[in-house]
Order: sequence, then C-alpha cells, then structure tokens
Amino acid sequence: MRIIIEEYKYAAADVKDVLKGIDALENVEGYVSVNYVGYFYNTDKDIRDCVFILPKVLLEDKEGKELVFGKYRPEEIINLDAHNPLTREEKDFIYEFAVWIYRAIVVFYNDKNNKTSIVYHKKIAEVGKGSKHLSNTFLDILLSLVQFNRENQNFFFFVLRNLHAGFNKINWNRTIATTDAIIQGKDAIYLRPVNKKRKINFDEELLVIFFSILNYISEYYGFPVSINCNFQLITGKQFKAYLNGMGKVRLRQIKYKYFSDKALQLWELCYAFFDTARQISVSTEQKEYLLVKNFNIVFEAIIDELVGDKNIPAGLKEQDDGKRIDHMYSYQGLTTHDEDKPIYYIGDSKYYKRGNQIGKESVYKQFTYARNVIQWNLNLFMDGEPEDNEWKAKVGKVRDDVTEGYNVIPNFFISAKLNEELSYKDEVDITNKRNTHFTNNHFENRLFDRDTLLICHYDVNFLYVISLYARNNSLQKDAWKKKVRDKFRTQIQGMLSEKYDFYAMQAHPNVDAKTYLKEHFQQTLGKIYTPFSNDEVFSLALDKKDPEGNNKALLAELRKHFFIIEIGIGENPEPKLTEIAATEGAQYTIEKKSGQKCLIFNLLGDQYINSDVKLKEDNRFGIAIQSEEGHNVLKLEEGIVSAAYLVITNKKECRVYQLCEKPIFLPGVSCQTMLNTKKDAMVYLVFKIDIQQDEVSRILSDMIDMEKVRVIFGSSHGIKMLDFDSILKAE
Repeated sequence: MRIIIEEYKYAAADVKDVLKGIDALENVEGYVSVNYVGYFYNTDKDIRDCVFILPKVLLEDKEGKELVFGKYRPEEIINLDAHNPLTREEKDFIYEFAVWIYRAIVVFYNDKNNKTSIVYHKKIAEVGKGSKHLSNTFLDILLSLVQFNRENQNFFFFVLRNLHAGFNKINWNRTIATTDAIIQGKDAIYLRPVNKKRKINFDEELLVIFFSILNYISEYYGFPVSINCNFQLITGKQFKAYLNGMGKVRLRQIKYKYFSDKALQLWELCYAFFDTARQISVSTEQKEYLLVKNFNIVFEAIIDELVGDKNIPAGLKEQDDGKRIDHMYSYQGLTTHDEDKPIYYIGDSKYYKRGNQIGKESVYKQFTYARNVIQWNLNLFMDGEPEDNEWKAKVGKVRDDVTEGYNVIPNFFISAKLNEELSYKDEVDITNKRNTHFTNNHFENRLFDRDTLLICHYDVNFLYVISLYARNNSLQKDAWKKKVRDKFRTQIQGMLSEKYDFYAMQAHPNVDAKTYLKEHFQQTLGKIYTPFSNDEVFSLALDKKDPEGNNKALLAELRKHFFIIEIGIGENPEPKLTEIAATEGAQYTIEKKSGQKCLIFNLLGDQYINSDVKLKEDNRFGIAIQSEEGHNVLKLEEGIVSAAYLVITNKKECRVYQLCEKPIFLPGVSCQTMLNTKKDAMVYLVFKIDIQQDEVSRILSDMIDMEKVRVIFGSSHGIKMLDFDSILKAE
C-alpha cells in the first residue's frame, strides 16, 4: 500500500514511479503536488500496488514543517511495506480511513448522478484471476466481499437448497422408540415426534460467517449489500469477538471441509477480512481508480448534506450579486423559545490543513452574505408577490416594525480537525484558537441593529463526518443534523450571553408600549426587539461593558413604564411576567370613576421643580384658608374634602398624586414644612399625599391632556378644583 498526501510538495524523485499515469500534476521548482483525493491501482511492473491519496487534514504544521499526525514527514510513509514508522494503531487507522474516503467519494459521485466533472472513476472487478498485489488494502477485501455477494447468488441458492433437503422430516424409528403415544381407537397419536438429527454443516457455517461480515460492513461502512438468507447472523459482542481473533481461529478449524472452488474462494475472502495480511488474487491487467479533484468541493457537499437545507428560496443561497452561500438552513431563532419563529442560519465550510485560521477575506464575505439575506427578507415583505406568501410564513420578518430592531442572524464557519486520538467519535466544538468570534457593528450596545453582525467558528471531527456521510444512512444523518443544529444554536447563544445581559419587558397597564417606544425611539434603537409569539413582550439586550455608560439609567427609566425581568437568551419570559403582573400589576391599574374631583395647582419655575422634593420630605399639602388679616384665601367649594387627586403643573407638564385621607384643618404653626398654596396663613386645609405610588402617579400623569390644562389656567396661576375627567386625554 502506498500513501500520498493531497497538496503536499514532494520531491519529484520520491513519487514519480508511484504517481505514474496520474495526470494534472503541478510542478513547482522540482516538487510535485497532487490535487486529488482517492484511490488508484498502479499497474507499473515495479509497483503493482494500491495508491491512496489522502486528504491534507492529516497534515499539521509543526515548527514550519508539515507532518502527518504532527509526527511524520509524508515522504516517510509513501511505502508502508518498505518503511513503516507508524505505530500499529496509526497503521490500522490509515487502512480504515482509506475505506471511509473511498465510500465518501462513491456517495458523492452517486448523489451527483455521475454528472460531476471532478470525479474520475474506472472500476475493475475480478476476484481470483491474474497476479497478486504486493500488499492488500482493507478496501480491496471489502470490495471483493461485496462483489462476491453480488455475483454468486446462484451459488448461495444451490448450497441452501442442498442444506435444507429433507430437513424437518420425522424420524419414525426414534419417535416410536423414545416417545409415548396417545391411543384413540385404532390410531396412535405422537405429540412429540423426533425430527431427523441435525448434523453440523460446515457449508452453512461458512455462509453464516460470510453474511455476518456483509451485515457488519453494511451497517458500519455503509456498503450497499443484499443479504438473501434466513440464518441467524453473528452480531454485536459475538461478532466483535470474531474481529478480535475468534474469526480466524474458527475459519482455520473448518478450512479443510471445503472442496469446491467457490467455497474455497469464499473461505479465502472471509479469512482475509479477519486477517488483512492475507493475499487476495485480483486482476491487475488494467487500471482501477476512483479519484476526486478539488476535495474541498466534496467536503462542502458533505457538510451541506449533514447540516444544510435543500429547499431554499431563489435568490437566497444563490444571491443576486453572484455570491453563493455554502450552507443555509431555517431553524429556531437565538432570542426566542418559539420553534415557529425561525431564522436563517448562514454557514461556510473551510477545508484547511490542521491549525490554519480563517482569513479576513472570508470573514468579510460572510458579513456580505448576511447583509444580502437581510435585504432579501426586507424585499420579500415590502415588495413580495402573492406567490411569496409561503416563504413569508416560513421565514418570518427580520425587522420588527414596532421597535425597528433586527433579528440576530446566526453566521458560522465550519472547519475540519483530526481527533488527536484518531477516534471517529462525534465532536463539534467552538474552535480553540484566537479570534474564533468575529463581530461587525457600526454602533456600540446595539445587538438588534441591522449593522451588528457576528460569526462563530466551529471545528468538526473530520473522521466522524466522513464516516457518517459515507454510511449514507438517512436516519443517522437526520438525527445528527438535529443534534448539531441545536448545538450551534446553544453555543452561539452562549457567546452572546458572555457579551450581553438579556431582559424581557412588558408594558404596565394603561401604558401604550408602541407609543412609548416611538417617543423614545433614539434611546431604545437597536436594544429592543420582539422575538416572542406574544408581540406585547419585548427582548432587551444591553452590552455588559456598558460602552455608553447609561445602562442603569435606561433600565431605571424603562422600569417606570414596563415590567422588566432578567432572563437567559431564548428563555420563555411569559410565566415570570404573568406572575409579576398578577402580584404587582394591581397598583398600576387606575380605575377612573365618574365625578372624581382633583385639585390642580399651577406653579412657576423653580417652585414647580422643588415641589416634588418638598412633598417627599413632608407628604402633606396645605390650602391656605385664612390670612393673618382674617380674610378668606380660598372659598371652600362643595366636595373639596372628597377630592381624590392633586395635580401640580407648570402648564408644560404635570405630576399627579393620589390623596389618601380626608383633609383636616390645622393651624399655620403646624404647617411650616409642608407644600402649601400661601405662606404664613393662619389656617390650612391639609391633605395627606400617597408618595409611595410613584408608578401610579406616572400613569396618571400620562393620562392628562396638557392643552386642556393650559386652557383652564390661561395666563393665571394658583389652585383650582374641577372634575378629574375634564382634563384627561380623549379615549
């Protein structure tokens, strides 16, 4: 077996014989680099061996040198029979890895309906003829087993027919001699008849072993095989024992029971499977090859099959500016718990050597892809035709009309890595390199902004995805697709959670959220979005670094108008918000009762500004009734003692307070510290103010129509009493 590594620069003298007959070699200053991956049989009389060209992911840069497994120069492992520095585990890995590469190329070739121009395929399939290879690959053995099964169905039928001839006939001599009968009239009835004794049949045992091997390579490697027998096959732990040595032992025990050429040939194939050092005779008169040029195209197809969607609307994956997205699929958004509110995920696969990093050019291309997707979505909803309604229902709107925020577009790179233990286990991890997260934004602290874009970088175990694709098992692929999409979503959410604090908010009763957000558009732009099924619940994202230095102030202001809870990204906020609204919402609910009176007090300049401070120091308000000269200051109108509200205004804005008790008369000496209508009065009518109801006061203030207040006072100031309804905004 000869090993060549894709795109590695070999000295021409080292590989000229091995690569004899392979065209399209690139000569660079006396070096030869092969841009193929795959398998071919070199028929040169000095070679006559299998040559595998393996992917460059086996290479790792170490101190400026490209080494296989980070240990061996590729020149050292060209001919493993002549010079083998590999450990037993590494050599076994090379044999098996070559099979997976072969299978992946076959599946790719078949998926493209044999119309792709990058695959070069020529097959020979003769077993038991011609000269022998100098060494056999595991792939030789597997292909020979599959071929033998396909071409010898008549042989299997003949053996099975002879095996079962006369089987299950009753042995009457033994039945009469050894079992009891029930006599009914003249008839004897035997309830336990004895069949003819079954002898060990070695032809049957060989077929069981053969079909068990086929079953294993079908399930494990994905080779399409047809098993037309009803034998109980060797599977699970028992077959593993056969792989670990029992298979060779049992085959040696029954070897000399066979005489026909076909049976001997079948024995050789089965034994070779369990002992890959055995020779298999195959034709070497013509060249056999399966090669793919530009393996990055195959890798892209593998990732797209295992991650992406095929049903993508026109203009989205193949974009109008000529750009093409490698991978795209519709899946649950990052900031919502609702699966029926999906977003498009954008991916790009990178087929690099181990350790290579993503270039700036690739990053900016991904940002461009995302911008194009956003514009496509906007065009769909603004200028879409009736036939686009299906897509509108599936993808949802990227821009929220209420907040004018934009949904987060998940964007990611996928590159291949080789498991350090050479294991085929399932591994998908955020890349363990610098700069694994790329962001692009025009404004700080605006996650939900059109120009805020992000990219995450993942590594997948190349061995796992190759083997999964090569098996071509739709159930296994679909299960992994669901699993990896969940993982991508969770890990991108984790990346965002490290950078942002997420909140959910819902307007207080009697607060029109849309009006508020419109009036405070500049303060909330890019920070608020509506990702949930309930469009009255908003998501708020604030950068933990607080680059603008106003996160606390913004939260404090928003809490005056909204119930706000801190949640995890993608968490369902409605249970918590419902609970808060039930326990705290009552204090924000204002019942307007017809006929309620209010006192409206007009103050000028600093007097208005200082009135709120004064009320918080002394929560009483006094109306001067009698001056020192004994004249009435205010004529007590009927119903004044039942006034429900105090409105303090400067005719530009107002504050509303609830009056919580019936008023009382107090002498002026007791009222020096409180807010009043006139200093140094002899008697005051004193009201107690409920200053704990700040949110209620704010709601009431929002209900006041200031134009009506200005009309009532005109150019005057002072205090008046009137119906509260008369100064409220129209419904």
